[in-house]
This record gives sequence, structure tokens and C-alpha cells, in this order.
Amino acid sequence: MNIELVTIGTELLLGFTVDTNGAEIARTLAEQGVQVTRRVSVADRPEEIRNAVAEALERTGAVLTTGGLGPTRDDMTKKVVAELYDAPLEFDQTVWDNLLERFARLQRHPPASNRTQAEVPRGAVVLRNRWGTAPGLWLEGRPGLVIMLPGVPQEMRKLLQLEVIPRLAARASGSIIQSRLLRTSGIPESALAERLGEVETEIAPLTLAYLPGYEGVDLRLTAWELQPDEADRWLAAAADLIRRRAGDPFYGEGDVDLAALVLDTARAQGVRVAVAESCTGGLLGGRMTEIPGSSDVFVGGVIAYDNAVKVEALGVPPDLLSEHGAVSEPVAQAMALGAAERFAVEAAVSVTGIAGPGGGSEQKPVGTVWIACSVGGAVRARRSLFPGSRHEIRARAAQAALHLLYQCLSEGRAHPAG
Repeated sequence: MNIELVTIGTELLLGFTVDTNGAEIARTLAEQGVQVTRRVSVADRPEEIRNAVAEALERTGAVLTTGGLGPTRDDMTKKVVAELYDAPLEFDQTVWDNLLERFARLQRHPPASNRTQAEVPRGAVVLRNRWGTAPGLWLEGRPGLVIMLPGVPQEMRKLLQLEVIPRLAARASGSIIQSRLLRTSGIPESALAERLGEVETEIAPLTLAYLPGYEGVDLRLTAWELQPDEADRWLAAAADLIRRRAGDPFYGEGDVDLAALVLDTARAQGVRVAVAESCTGGLLGGRMTEIPGSSDVFVGGVIAYDNAVKVEALGVPPDLLSEHGAVSEPVAQAMALGAAERFAVEAAVSVTGIAGPGGGSEQKPVGTVWIACSVGGAVRARRSLFPGSRHEIRARAAQAALHLLYQCLSEGRAHPAG
């Protein structure tokens, strides 16, 4: 089954609200074998809503809308769709009773405008909304199928899962659209594609998409309209092939967080971790402490932004700073060793770099970052040159530091102190 999405709201077009609904709906429908073939956003204007819905119905015969079901004058979706279907709005006492019950629980009296939310296009099935005031609607007729959901993400999500998906599943052929996400770090998209070779041809009928971001390049494998068992087999074989070809840059699947992998690996070895940060200014420690339960592994860190802090807090020799500069391999190594010593831990990672937009030179341009990790007394350092804005460079540096530490822990097998 194919379907189109129409997300309604002037705030979406002005950029004040990000359309997270569209992405979530597309993922959820794909799991049921329903393919979203087009997605558009339109303003709260009757003509624009009417044209978007009518054109979608002409192309696919099915459309799902979000937004425009509230009680205010700019909520026009239901009225416009009712006109398209020549289905007059009729007052539904059951819907109104449900609204009154909700307001009573909140010890409030509904404004008169809320009565419009109890008006339902003739022939529509009401999808009861227990989490808000705007019910969803399922309307079928000669033009096709229109599913109308509220724009509030929590309400949309509940109605989609509990009311829409079961109805769509009853129509399904049993085939699904299923994806699997593989995560890599520390390798550019073009270099990764070169490593993978002609993999797209080898994994057909699956498709492969490259999704570059601050944290690395994700690879999305997708099986289209296969039976569940068959999709699982194809995806498992393709994922194994890509893992082997990608090599060290591969670190996990799905929504796995590299910081969580670092903590899990260290925890399994009974190792504690500390950080020493310059250009990242606490981002690396923040990534660690964002993971629940990190306190049994992560001890703490030093933000050594000024050279004096590098010397006093981490024991970096002043001569190293004078001879090589703060952004250098020797200083990164000394920072990592200093953090390990000061915090009495078995593993430490350091970051020092030039995030820009100023401060670069011909020898050390903006984006130059040195990262070092110390695991069990053995030190490894790596230089990177990251593109992008100051924000992007710092985010990439923090991810690269986690990746190097993960590799060091996985290969070095540090031994707990004492």
C-alpha cells in the first residue's frame, strides 16, 4: 500500500516548528509495509489544504494528514476534507461527551469553540483521542482514504499506534518495509563508499543509503515489500558483509550511542575512565554523563582550555607547549597521561584542537584536532582535520575521541589498577 503525508501548519513553513511527525509516521508505516511516496507541508489555508489532499488522493488514493483539527479558526483540515468528500459535518454527541469528561477531570469548563471538535464528517470513523481534545478521523469514499490526526506529537503517536496501525494491518498483504541501521565513525562518506565497493549490486534487492552527520556516517539498509522472515535474512547477510568491509570505523547498529559502548566496554574490563578536554570544553564528559549509570565507570575530567591549566592540572611540561604548541601530538599525549595519573584511572582520553573560526595557521588550519588515549599506560594519538563550523568541529572532535577510546579499550584490554 502507498500513502502520502500532508503535514498542516503555517508554523512548519515559517520554521518555528520542526516537522518531527512526518519522519515518525513514515518510519512507523514502513514497518507495516505501507510506503510513504510523498510528503508535503502546507499552511493553515483552506485552498492549500484542499489542493494538497486532492492531489495526493489522485496519485495514490490514500493520504494521512496531521494538524488542523483544533478548536480555533485556523484549524481548517476537517472542514476542507469534508467538502472534498461532500460529507457534511454533523455533531457527534459521543465525541462531545468524551470532551466534557476530559474537561471535568481537569476541573475545567470547555469553551464554546471546543464544540466544533465534536463535529464529524458524515460517514467518518472517529479515532478516540484519550490524550487530548482533537479526535482523529478515518474517512473513506470515492476519492479514496483520508486519515486525519492531530498535530500534537504525543497525541499523533498514540492514535497512530493504537488506532491507525491496526486498521492498516488488516489491509496488509503480509509484506513489510524493514530497515537496519549500521553506524560508523572516523571515516568520510566517500572513503567509506570506496571501501564498500559495488556493495549495492551485491545486496540487491535491498537498498543502501549513506547518512553522513556530525557523529559519522550511518548506513541504512532497507528491504522493500518482503515477507518478514525473508527481510530478516537479507538484512542480516547484508549487514555482515558491510561490517566486514567497513572494518574499524564500524561500531554498532540501530540507535547505539558510542559513549554507551565505551562505558560498557570499560565496565566489562573493570576499568575507570577520565577525560582531559581543551577545544571540546566539556562536550566529551557530557557525552559520557548523559548515559545512565555512567558513574560507575566515568570518574571525571579537566577542561584545560588555558595552557596554564594544562600545566597545573594535568602536569603537561611547559617545554612541550613552548616547542610544539597546545595543538600537537606530544601535548595531547601528555594530557591523556596526566588525566590518568591525576584521577588514578586505567583509561583516559584527551582532545586539543583549533575549532575556529580564527586561530588557524598554514601548518595548523582550523579544524586541526589531536586526540590521545592512554589505556593501561600505553598511549596512542591521532590527528584529524575536521570540516565545518565551530559547533560541527567540536561535535566531531568529541565523537572522534570516543571512537579512539573505544578502539583502545577493545584492543588494549586495560587492567584495573591495584
